[in-house]
Amino acid sequence: MQPRPDATELLSAVRDFLETEIIPTLTDARLKFRTLVAINALGIVEREHQLEEGFLKAELADLSNLLERDAPIPNALEALRLEVTNLNTDLAERIRVGNAPVETLETLKRAAVNKLRVSSPTYLKRYGV
Repeated sequence: MQPRPDATELLSAVRDFLETEIIPTLTDARLKFRTLVAINALGIVEREHQLEEGFLKAELADLSNLLERDAPIPNALEALRLEVTNLNTDLAERIRVGNAPVETLETLKRAAVNKLRVSSPTYLKRYGV
């Protein structure tokens, strides 16, 4: 693992290169569109790399509280993802059988906002979130 540039810096540099040096030179509409899609994808990966662990820890804490479970916070990112997935599966099952905890909607809203902070932060700004 390299100390610098890190993954976020590399993603940002590639995205910036495409935005500032490649997009202005493109005349083919299809190629320009596909490059814009690639720029957007790089932005999502960059934000995910920066924010995912913190958002997963927050979601784990929310779900643990909601489901009244004592879920320790794993150190490894993959284990953290798995624990959040397992708790979401448990919550989904409770919703399916009509046994959703009282704060379910608020918990899911917080998780959805964090997911949008990664995938589409401008959408949130548009609506003042």
